[in-house]
Amino acid sequence: MVPETVKGGRPEKRTHRFSEERRRYILQCLDRDGSVLVSDLAKELVVSAVTIRNDLKALADDGLVFRTHGGAVKTDFTLIDRTLSEKQKLFAEAKATIAKKAVTYVREGQSIILDSGSTTTEIARVLKARRLEQVTVITNAINIAIELLDATGVKVILTGGILRRESASLVGPLAEHGLRRLTADIFFMGVDGVDSEFGFMTPNLAEAGINQQMIKVSREVIVVTDPSKFGRRSLAVICPIEQVRRIITTSQLDVEYQRGVEATGVELILVE
Repeated sequence: MVPETVKGGRPEKRTHRFSEERRRYILQCLDRDGSVLVSDLAKELVVSAVTIRNDLKALADDGLVFRTHGGAVKTDFTLIDRTLSEKQKLFAEAKATIAKKAVTYVREGQSIILDSGSTTTEIARVLKARRLEQVTVITNAINIAIELLDATGVKVILTGGILRRESASLVGPLAEHGLRRLTADIFFMGVDGVDSEFGFMTPNLAEAGINQQMIKVSREVIVVTDPSKFGRRSLAVICPIEQVRRIITTSQLDVEYQRGVEATGVELILVE
């Protein structure tokens, strides 16, 4: 029987003999964490990776999960407007790796835009550690501005706007109007969904609006996102995939999605 109790913050670990019990357990984990890995589930449930993949396929066929390379995420994951603190707990290692690669494209004397999000927050931290001179960071994220408060050589321009407490970001007409008077060399954009038909997406209309303005004032747009965002739709469309120059994600991205991006002509950078 699938354990209903929680032990140490996780559902109690037991051997699950029946597929329905395993799948119910997997959904419990997804409700709590938002994502699961095949390797972790196989170890916890004392079954083979093939068995877990079959379970995930069955759940995906029922529309309960989205398959990702090496695991799965909840189908409604991108529809939920999660707080910044919640996002920072998910795929933290992948985001740190992506951030390190992203900062290699920044040169001294450049101006860059960082929108709100957990991956762009990691970029701010890496940028701060690199100690580049005469770099200007334009951002609508209050937490990023605070992160760079004592960053040597970095000038910070914080947009005005209405505060969204969920994302610690400033949005709305004031934020968009302020951006129209600025230009940037690179816009590093975090997203909540990447769909082959609609492009890059976010669950919040106001965030989509300011992202669109950031794209307009930037010479180059680089999307930074972990592989779980591919194949997922959300409420608001930011822009088509073809409108950005490159995408930085990890090598765990499913081959099908790799081919889809490459077909658009957008440069895809996979980091380990």
